[in-house]
Amino acid sequence: MDYAADAQRTDLMTITRFVLNEQSKHPESRGDFTILLSHIVLGCKFVCSAVNKAGLANLIGLAGETNVQGEEQKKLDVLSNEVFVKALVSSGRTCILVSEEDEEATFVEPSKRGRYCVVFDPLDGSSNIDCGVSIGTIFGIYSVKDGGEPTLDDVLQPGKNMVAAGYCMYGSSCTLVISTGSGVNGFTLDPSLGEFILTHPDIEIPKKGKIYSVNEGNAKNWDGPTAKYVEKCKFPIDGSSSKSLRYIGSMVADVHRTLLYGGIFLYPADKKSPNGKLRVLYEVFPMSFLMEQAGGQAFTGKQRALDMVPKKIHERSPIFLGSYDDVDEIKALYAAEENK
Repeated sequence: MDYAADAQRTDLMTITRFVLNEQSKHPESRGDFTILLSHIVLGCKFVCSAVNKAGLANLIGLAGETNVQGEEQKKLDVLSNEVFVKALVSSGRTCILVSEEDEEATFVEPSKRGRYCVVFDPLDGSSNIDCGVSIGTIFGIYSVKDGGEPTLDDVLQPGKNMVAAGYCMYGSSCTLVISTGSGVNGFTLDPSLGEFILTHPDIEIPKKGKIYSVNEGNAKNWDGPTAKYVEKCKFPIDGSSSKSLRYIGSMVADVHRTLLYGGIFLYPADKKSPNGKLRVLYEVFPMSFLMEQAGGQAFTGKQRALDMVPKKIHERSPIFLGSYDDVDEIKALYAAEENK
């Protein structure tokens, strides 16, 4: 038995250790945030396990209901939603939950209430489950002002007010990427330990990338700036080489690749979806928060994504996010269009 190797394996930066280290930098903290994160991590582990055996356990088929977005719900969607709602409520640290699967926000009963609001998409990209493509959970956390009854206004805040955001991707490995407002870190689940281990410390997105990611099937409905930008990616006029197109169709997977390799992810508004397709609170905001923390940008076609103030919990928005220079290019095209 290789004791030296085993000893090495014990000196790992687990997510628990990492979060406790962060907590120790804030002597005034009461540990509430740490407890909340540990419940989110538990939810991610549970869903990861369910996703891995979905085909065997007959969890894949439709549950026979339609969610508020008009998408037919998969059994795994329903299960994931229940898992996260229960994990978050039982933490005793939340007061309002907004899930993609539930039409109304969930207000936690007073005896279990805490000072955080959590917005989440329990299983993003669930239409890809049947074919084994990466799917994931996206979440964002807001802090509520102390005192008073929680209201929807506590959730309908701009994304820049989030205290943390992240996603967990269930793919070839289970990867949790999180930011608490001072950089972005990635953890990978070690199945033999049941622990998330820090594998991607201080993720920084390259300033410019070689990949663009967009559903080109919608091209006929795009506006001018988006069409021009994609044309420029394919046929650059400055003599540089073309960008590669990579589009998985699962936001978590596409954003994860963009974060690590650089480039740009686009989901523009078009004639079919004039307000865009992705939801502001639990898709656009968390991913934009992570991008900015990693040194990138996120833009809606009109403004910085994190400055938006949503009016409804399931509001939608266009989004362009990724490497700083790439997003600058699309911003310039929108500015030119506006000045016409």
